[in-house]
Amino acid sequence: MKKRFIIIVLDGFGIGAMEDAGTVRPGDERANTLKSILKDYPDLKLPALERLGLMNAYGEECVSMKFSPEANFGSCQLMHFGADTFMGHQEIMGTLPKKPKIHPFQEKVDEIKYHLEAGGHDVRTIDKQGLRYLLVDHYVTVADNLEADPGMCYNVTAPLDFVSFEREYAIARKVREIALVGRVIVFGGRGNTMEDLWNAEEVKQNRFIGISSVKSKSYEHGYQCRHLGYGVDQNVQVPTILTKAGYSCTLIGKVADIVANDKGLSISCVPTKEVMDLTIRETKSMNQGFICTNVQETDLAGHSQSSRIYKEILETADRGIAELLPELTSMDILAVMADHGNDPDIGHSRHTRECVPLLIYKKGITGRNIGRRKSLSDAGASVCDYFNTLKPQNGESFLTYLNN
Repeated sequence: MKKRFIIIVLDGFGIGAMEDAGTVRPGDERANTLKSILKDYPDLKLPALERLGLMNAYGEECVSMKFSPEANFGSCQLMHFGADTFMGHQEIMGTLPKKPKIHPFQEKVDEIKYHLEAGGHDVRTIDKQGLRYLLVDHYVTVADNLEADPGMCYNVTAPLDFVSFEREYAIARKVREIALVGRVIVFGGRGNTMEDLWNAEEVKQNRFIGISSVKSKSYEHGYQCRHLGYGVDQNVQVPTILTKAGYSCTLIGKVADIVANDKGLSISCVPTKEVMDLTIRETKSMNQGFICTNVQETDLAGHSQSSRIYKEILETADRGIAELLPELTSMDILAVMADHGNDPDIGHSRHTRECVPLLIYKKGITGRNIGRRKSLSDAGASVCDYFNTLKPQNGESFLTYLNN
């Protein structure tokens, strides 16, 4: 008998600022991703999401979309600090978020250098414009991440034709032992050289120095990436718990890059139609288990500050969800949610600290309001509850709301 729990994360799809947004992220108190899109495109029509209760969760109807009486819906607050895709997904998987520290790499460069040298690595200090970063074992740079909020992440970057990803990853793990920032991101690609990395060197705000991810040409061929989060233990997360209990676990899209799934199937891809087609394919082939899909292009549209592209990606995702629904039986659960906001009209290209929708489909169960949940982890806790496994580290199951 088939029994599947599917979570689709519409990355960056918020429905209104968190109450603490004004103090935690000043400016985000006016963020509302869905409201901005509807303001620019009031005739937006998302039939599947409307049926699942998007407007119920949002709390207002619009010109083209109304409340759905059959919907099971609620919303989730963010428990993690800030508004972060990586930590948002760790939280969804059941991690109790720890507040990371904010440290420009300059504050940790010496401590990390000594720690790497003590581990037997050759470490050279690169000094530019009065700022320093590290070159480890001739090919691995360790520096500020220039794309995330300043001081929140470090990048470990290498050209993989000259050093293996496994060796680069081992260096990143040593950095993680010292660093207290939210993420240490280790990545690289093939076909590029150290000259490409030097040409990608950038300084921001006269405080942060690093290798621009895009300019490094790492994404062009053979890209590999792992994110090492602060306070993240995969052993108390949904994928590890389920696979140890003998259930299948498939991660699709960006979630495959950022959540550990050692004994499951992880499929990294970006195009929304491909992501949704893979989700439908995996649903059809899976008997019992968990699928988590990340629709990344919504987030990318927010970063590009384009409500038009955001609208188009939502429409593509909606069509995919509509194709998925007929594949679900009374033994399946589908949850559609997000990990944070990314308001395309707020005036900056960063994530926004917003509550997110939580739309739940279970055949034969209708009209349940599960309220505002305290954490994204309630999704992961519900997955483990559904399969009667050990609980994850964090979260409260909402399955009691779905009982007949």
